[in-house]
Amino acid sequence: MTDKLNGLDIFVCVVEAGSFAQAADKLHLTRSAVGKRIARLEQRLGVQLFHRTTRSQSLTLEGGLFHAHCLRALEEVRAGEALLESGKWQVSGRLRVSMPVLFGHLCIAPILIDMARQHPELILEMSFSDRKVDLMEEGFDLAIRNGALPDSSQLVARRLGEHQMALCASPAYLQRCGVPRTLEALQQHEAVAYMRFGQVLPWQLQVDGQAVAVKPRARLLMDDLRAVADATLAHQGIAWLPYWLARDYLQRGQLQEVLPEHSGIRFEINALRPHAPHLPLKTRVAVDALLEKLPERLALVEARPEPGKA
Repeated sequence: MTDKLNGLDIFVCVVEAGSFAQAADKLHLTRSAVGKRIARLEQRLGVQLFHRTTRSQSLTLEGGLFHAHCLRALEEVRAGEALLESGKWQVSGRLRVSMPVLFGHLCIAPILIDMARQHPELILEMSFSDRKVDLMEEGFDLAIRNGALPDSSQLVARRLGEHQMALCASPAYLQRCGVPRTLEALQQHEAVAYMRFGQVLPWQLQVDGQAVAVKPRARLLMDDLRAVADATLAHQGIAWLPYWLARDYLQRGQLQEVLPEHSGIRFEINALRPHAPHLPLKTRVAVDALLEKLPERLALVEARPEPGKA
């Protein structure tokens, strides 16, 4: 990398000075030394950077394109040097993050708000939406996604963890309707179903190590997970809920897990960002905070209550 950067500052100085001679004076070098540096740079790149005459030189088309990139590269180097000299890696600017509504509210936002509190120069903008935003078109720095990711060469994914689902019901419902011991018995129970885009979301259950899609028999259908949990707490049936939503209710005994041996399906959680040569410091700090603190919010209930007992 050092070899590749060697000569860039001299090239930029020649362009800005307008001649090899004036650049040599500015750099306290001989004109011959400047000329040799430029010649070596051209040889390494395999292109001619300057049109040369006995009295002047001008940039070639390739030289003009290269000059624009050199300016950006040197600006980054100088910015890094300034940060090191000041001893301050200041997290600043606006960070725009997209996240699912409920998962973002319960699990992501508290972590990012705490992170922003530690960096007063950072402006944190959080967007809560269950649609899949276009990061590039809508100008987001980061998006949190649950489940399978689309193939895209324009995005970089960082795995933050995974979450597990649970079949849950209230103790009062289980006392009234009985505890299902098999998947066949489960199909006979009332269910509270979650809908996406007008379709009931199947329960992805585990049978003999394989994922099996089970369509619940539901009279209550909702497109909001919080409402699904509320109806389950109100003794309306069995629901398939993420542990990050159900965990507190399970620990307090307000909900109980049903058929835990079939609830082992896990879904990945990823942070997506636009592909770029360098990861901005504000984005890196946010991802690091999520990597550190999100796992404890996704942890399973340590001692699962026995189904059917309060």
